Amino acid sequence: MALLAAAAVFLTVFILALAISTPRPNAIRERVVSLATSRSSEPKERVLSFSERVLSPMVDGMTKKAVGILPQGLMTGLRGKLERAGAPLTLSGFLMVCGAAAGVLGGLGLAMAVSLNGAIDMKAFAMALVGAGVGVFLPFMWLSSRARQRQAAIIKTLPDAFDLITTCVEAGLGLDAALARVAEKVKGSFAEELSITLREIGMGRPHAEALHDLAERTAVPDLTMFVNAIIQAEQMGTSIGQVLRVQSEQMRMRRRQRAEETAAKAPVKMIFPLVLCILPTLFIVIMGPAVIELMDSFSKTS
Repeated sequence: MALLAAAAVFLTVFILALAISTPRPNAIRERVVSLATSRSSEPKERVLSFSERVLSPMVDGMTKKAVGILPQGLMTGLRGKLERAGAPLTLSGFLMVCGAAAGVLGGLGLAMAVSLNGAIDMKAFAMALVGAGVGVFLPFMWLSSRARQRQAAIIKTLPDAFDLITTCVEAGLGLDAALARVAEKVKGSFAEELSITLREIGMGRPHAEALHDLAERTAVPDLTMFVNAIIQAEQMGTSIGQVLRVQSEQMRMRRRQRAEETAAKAPVKMIFPLVLCILPTLFIVIMGPAVIELMDSFSKTS
């Protein structure tokens, strides 16, 4: 039984290594980038490796079947979360990582239970199930953390980017040219998303749809408000420069409000480390010598 558990752990570790070593980028992003860049020469033919010819198609087939079995609502939410995180993996690749992590931790839990109890019983299966659950939960937690960090980076970049867009539009540039200038000057996740949007517009996609997809991919409320204001201004025929200036002022005000909110939360967050870590240490440093002196005096009198 221990040999079977070890074999299961080896197989899951091998699948996880295969998933990490052969990443597959987002198909839409890869197509947009390939169409935007000109190729100077024809690509050379190369010999595919064993993993690309046999293992990758086999694993892709298994993950596609898993995608078909799982609920459609869960898959839609997972696709949106992957887009908010910057598409580090495809949907099938992420499910493959989840399955490999569940197999690794489940196999380790089973192996630990077998080594402790000497046999496979209900406790061993329980530990295996707990390990598999943790293995499924960890990739989702990593993906959520990556999406929050990326959204925070976009929010931090937006005020300066909007000021630059407003300046470019008021200087006489069109909105697309102003967005292209921001994509060149500003670095970060917002510039990457903006570059993808501009490439989609250059490929012939309607302006409103490309901007709407930009807001949906990032899921940042401030950017969603900006996109809605721009689309409404274009449909109503109002001045885009004036709309941009109002949006920039509101963005700067919201950034100041977020900073004040964070500063107001700081004293509350400092209570727990203060009570649990700092105050006990101060009591030990201040009262420690006195307690030692009292103990010595009581021992001498006794």
